[in-house]
Amino acid sequence: MTAGALADPTERVGRGWTATLSLANVAIWVGWYGPLQILLAQQAEDFAPGTGMSKETLLAWVTGVGAAVSLVANPFFGALSDRTTARWGRRTPWIVAGAAGGALSLLLLAGAGGLWAMAVGWCLVQLTLNAAFAAVTAAVPDRVPRLQRGVVGGWLGAAQILGAVAGTGLATATGGIAAGYAACAVFVVAGVLPYVLRYRDLRLEGADRPAWSSKDFLTGFWLSPRRYPDFAWAWLTRFLINLSNALVILYLLYYLRDRLRHDDPEQGVLILTAVNSVTLLATVVVGGAWSDRVGRRKPFVYWSGVLMAAATALLAAWQTWPSAIVVAALLGLGLGVFMSVDFALMTDVLPKALDRGKDLGVINVANALPQVAAPALAATWG
Repeated sequence: MTAGALADPTERVGRGWTATLSLANVAIWVGWYGPLQILLAQQAEDFAPGTGMSKETLLAWVTGVGAAVSLVANPFFGALSDRTTARWGRRTPWIVAGAAGGALSLLLLAGAGGLWAMAVGWCLVQLTLNAAFAAVTAAVPDRVPRLQRGVVGGWLGAAQILGAVAGTGLATATGGIAAGYAACAVFVVAGVLPYVLRYRDLRLEGADRPAWSSKDFLTGFWLSPRRYPDFAWAWLTRFLINLSNALVILYLLYYLRDRLRHDDPEQGVLILTAVNSVTLLATVVVGGAWSDRVGRRKPFVYWSGVLMAAATALLAAWQTWPSAIVVAALLGLGLGVFMSVDFALMTDVLPKALDRGKDLGVINVANALPQVAAPALAATWG
């Protein structure tokens, strides 16, 4: 067995490694959230006339199909990276290819002239950026010892929300749909370069890669809840939290515009995202470091979930602009603790070192599946 690639890591990673991997994560989330928060909603409004669909329905279909692509792409590319024996390592080739493909796909979206081009472009964004995200996520259990994963998970959680803010800001500040997509594309490529250029990835030797079997490859994506109950609970917890978050995010622009009658809903989305980010950043690293120190993860997950549930209920009961600001702050506090501790928890319950990328991809399905379920639930309740 190749100690560097498959052994449980024991040497602590430095600040530079954590910072550059976090920046790569920021870049990927910019590529997702610039479109999700602003640009796709604007395109849906432009393309809806003549399609027989409302802007809400068109947006739901496009994001839903894209999320379906994400459901397959993340574990698939994670599994491919597990088997990669390139001299650049297992993860780096997929980070580079995914980021480059994501940038090109965003540029394709920038030139979309109708519904089908919009849908194809968004599916390609999901396909390629999930390849990069699967590899970035798997780098943590490859390199970070267990007692450091809370704080590293905290920084990666902070990177996700900073990516959401940066993506929303780029989409808003550029003043146009095409320019917004182009800015996000440039950021995606620039953000991954420091990590892939500065840090050498761990290489898997060919002798350590199992023989190819299509049956074993496909059946490997199923992990029995009975055999791996901790893994199953980690997946379900992440799914439920992300479902709640997706229900809020998907229609936030329309909520501000149509329900609260906000004067500038695009700016309102940016303000709420910024408020959420400030409170999230106040807890995300601290929560992860605290869980490392006490050696326990579950209590942090429990209480952060309770806080987020209460905040979401408040948003439904008190529909005003001030209440939206309060809810954004409370959700940030809870989500900050959850993101860091949950990430550390899920890396702790991975079944096999050889399948880290694939197994994390299966858990990351809990990020994408809510994007499919949320529009369906919202349409049913609406």
